[in-house]
Amino acid sequence: MRVITFILSFALLAPTYASDETSAKELLLNMAEAVHNRNFDASFVVVKGKSMEPYRWLHAKQGDTELEHLSLLNGAGLEIIRIDNQVTYFEPQSAPYSIATDSIAGPIPEVLFKNIERLNEEYDFVLGGKGRIAGRPAQLVRIESKDEHKFNYWLWIDAESSLILKSAYVNHNGDMLEQLQLTHISVTEEPAPLLLEMLNREFPTPLPSNVLAQQIQNSASNNWQIGWLPDGFSLLKSDRHKLDLNNELTDYYLYSDGFVEVSVFVQRPLPGRRPSGALSSGATTIYVHNAGSFDVSVVGNIPATTAKAIAESVARPL
Repeated sequence: MRVITFILSFALLAPTYASDETSAKELLLNMAEAVHNRNFDASFVVVKGKSMEPYRWLHAKQGDTELEHLSLLNGAGLEIIRIDNQVTYFEPQSAPYSIATDSIAGPIPEVLFKNIERLNEEYDFVLGGKGRIAGRPAQLVRIESKDEHKFNYWLWIDAESSLILKSAYVNHNGDMLEQLQLTHISVTEEPAPLLLEMLNREFPTPLPSNVLAQQIQNSASNNWQIGWLPDGFSLLKSDRHKLDLNNELTDYYLYSDGFVEVSVFVQRPLPGRRPSGALSSGATTIYVHNAGSFDVSVVGNIPATTAKAIAESVARPL
């Protein structure tokens, strides 16, 4: 009798779970649409442990043209400008450069402003509770990893504007590792003057798409075998270059599951044998593995155990 009762209870609850998942996805899709079509001026901070990075984020739709500006306000600063499908990066001590893409690579995962259906195989979407963030009513949406190899990601979405108010990387114990919190947001009828001024600026010409595609199949891709990656990850780019930090030649691989990016660096051992180990800052893990004849460094917003498994799986091709 208890078995029958359990089955009936599950059958009654199952549609609710499905409805919650659909509603969570709808909220995320509404957020993506709002980000692409609303005029807003927002300030937010990214909190990683005891460190805090302040940003200003502006967006507008001027006719059929989409304008976006993201700037890091501390230190030497960082400025990223997007006009439709061209993004230009102004970084300290580097020449500005442009790439052909429809989204900025910033503190918020790009996929959240696109079609999140691509994450279905690796993540679940769950409705959380309601609350107030920055004095505004908000709905929590949880993006939950289907395995222990990745972190979860929680978002609080403005009930009125559908814009993001807060987000956090959360481990499987429910601890918030890194948070993004809006401190101010204003939604306006007209674009900010700073965004309209961008239309009169000249920017570097983006690299041709065939050049970028060639980077994926660079010589580095055949130098090493990455024996294990979490489900869903695929190679975005590989190359061989010198690191600015120590001028050492390294083979570089960039992987993504559509939500999280992981970088793998392989190089000759540095002077002085050091034990393998991990360092963390917020959700970002840096794991360095000494494999004897070569060193492997894995960097990404992933658990230390995942980074360790990736690093230890690297081997020379047979």
